Amino acid sequence: MSLRYLFVDLNAYFASVEQQLQPSLRGVPIGVSPIDGPSGCCIAVSYEAKKLGVKTGMTVGEARKLCPNLVVAPARPEEYVRFHHLILAAVDTVIPVERVFSIDEFSCRLMRGEREPQQATELANRIKHAIRTKVGDHLKCSIGVAPNRFLAKVGTDMQKPDGLTIIEEHDLPHKLHRLELIDLAGIGPKMDARLKGEGVHTVEQLCALSENEMQRLWASVVGKRWWHWLRGHDLDEFASHKRSIGHQHVLAPEYRKPADARGVAMRLLHKAAARARALGYLPQHMTLRVRIEEPRDSYAGPRRTTSAPAPTGWNAPAWSMTAALGGGVGDTLTLINELAQLWEKIPPGRVKFVDVTLHDLIAVGAATAPLFEPERNRVKLAKAMDELNRKHGKHAVYSAAMHDAKETAQGGIAFSHVPDLKLTDTVTNRMR
Repeated sequence: MSLRYLFVDLNAYFASVEQQLQPSLRGVPIGVSPIDGPSGCCIAVSYEAKKLGVKTGMTVGEARKLCPNLVVAPARPEEYVRFHHLILAAVDTVIPVERVFSIDEFSCRLMRGEREPQQATELANRIKHAIRTKVGDHLKCSIGVAPNRFLAKVGTDMQKPDGLTIIEEHDLPHKLHRLELIDLAGIGPKMDARLKGEGVHTVEQLCALSENEMQRLWASVVGKRWWHWLRGHDLDEFASHKRSIGHQHVLAPEYRKPADARGVAMRLLHKAAARARALGYLPQHMTLRVRIEEPRDSYAGPRRTTSAPAPTGWNAPAWSMTAALGGGVGDTLTLINELAQLWEKIPPGRVKFVDVTLHDLIAVGAATAPLFEPERNRVKLAKAMDELNRKHGKHAVYSAAMHDAKETAQGGIAFSHVPDLKLTDTVTNRMR
């Protein structure tokens, strides 16, 4: 079984881009945040900050308790997308990029003459050199090489920063034993808890399970795929299907009154609906999720995640409610009406965070066409709005519901996808 995949994971990507662009930040503990204030969230931190205990996801206030001299770099999404494309172009001079997984992760498939450890090592070093010389010498990456893409991805986490890990067939499974379960791509907190509840506490115990035992733990055939992945087998992949499109935003203090926050929610919905139409999808459900700034003991509304008074801050459980959209809805006006009904049911208090997600997506061609003329007219209106916004700018036409909030939600960060810069209201257009 030879080496087949090379996986690249850019280290502390957003923070590294800022340090590349701003030499004064090199060697300095920095956090990247859309908001430079105690409630801002560190969406990335430099390795200098990580050494002091600062972690991605901490609030700026929490981070500064650990690192008083932390420098907060305002998030610049358009730069991270620009560097992403520069990096892909640099890597393509060495080996074709086979698949992009996120703004800072991608894989390459090895050809026959690249599958031996020495050849793969030379190739990985050439990739690192291309990124340093063609994009920036402060951009580092960890590379994993393995018989399948899953193990190559795991390898990137085994040596950071600027690491190179090669996992060969004879290394399996013992080379994985020192990892924690949660270090394996695809095992999150919930799956980690489920495995431990079944008595599987280590990767060594996981690797010792039979194929049928793993299928039982995952409650699907995915468990069997894991059994093969851990042994280096290269399986055919499932066809991918986009399941959701959504946007979320941490509200500035001046937008936290419920009426103002409602406008922000409508703004997020406009963006999500336009994206769904551009990609050829119709949502069958819409979920509104909010986080309230202050506790309200008396609230007992629907879908509350706990019956106890909600704690404050980011430790508070988010409230959420989902609306069914029948066989798929493509027009913004109908979605606005559905969101307005959901908004009437949110808990009282100042709104700190809003998330609007369209999910259970189906292709436009798979949905039943609108039967009645008013419905058909709303679909035509939505398409006309999209075309006008493409030609004349993102705010050429929009609903009055988002008027006071049309300039909000401009700091969106691409984590699991890379924005299509051809679509209106992308990070590039937003930041101009």
